Amino acid sequence: MSFIAEFFGMVLKNIYGLIGNYGLAIIVFTIIVKALLTPLTVKQTKSTFAMSEINPKIKEIQEKYKNKPEKQNEEITKLYKESGFNPLAGCLPMLIQMPILLALFYVFRDPIKYGVFVEKATFLSANGNFLWIKSLIKPDYVLAVLSGISAYFMQISMTPKDQMQGAMKTMMYMMPALSLIWGFTFPAALTLYWTVSNVFAVLQYYVITKPLKAKLEEEKSKSSGKYTKVKK
Repeated sequence: MSFIAEFFGMVLKNIYGLIGNYGLAIIVFTIIVKALLTPLTVKQTKSTFAMSEINPKIKEIQEKYKNKPEKQNEEITKLYKESGFNPLAGCLPMLIQMPILLALFYVFRDPIKYGVFVEKATFLSANGNFLWIKSLIKPDYVLAVLSGISAYFMQISMTPKDQMQGAMKTMMYMMPALSLIWGFTFPAALTLYWTVSNVFAVLQYYVITKPLKAKLEEEKSKSSGKYTKVKK
């Protein structure tokens, strides 16, 4: 983790050297990270679409074998294999984000140690006066609230209506709550990263993800049409 933190510190140092504003450097860094993770987001979108496709079949299995949990799990696993669906694919972007967040926690807590700033005087002059934020190394309560709100909008934007149940519905409320708690606890710099990351994810959904889902639905419709013609 120390190696990742030092690497992030070096990247932030270079971005700050170009921009000259610590808060803006964090925003640019966030956008770069999210852009690099776009292929994983596309994969997650395809996984979400596939889940929506097989959801009705899963419900049928659950209803059919509601008194036989072992048989139910066996049939669902079989359905996953037949459809080529990987339940973990949708979780991959979140799993990748966790080590990034942990490394950034160390960087933002002590940016001098991890090479963002060479000396304390430079850091102190760069640390405050970004928008309303007085210090990026301390928690900011306004930013914490914005983090929670952005996490909520991200969840409702990216979770399909047919999947808003069970664990997914819990996540829709748990993630904003956690974002709020983190914002009141962690350095404002980390909360800024998380908030911008959430906003970027929502924008990315409407620019990339939603058109991709429409394309997948169109391809499915065409393939269904071809199948019907062949059957006739």
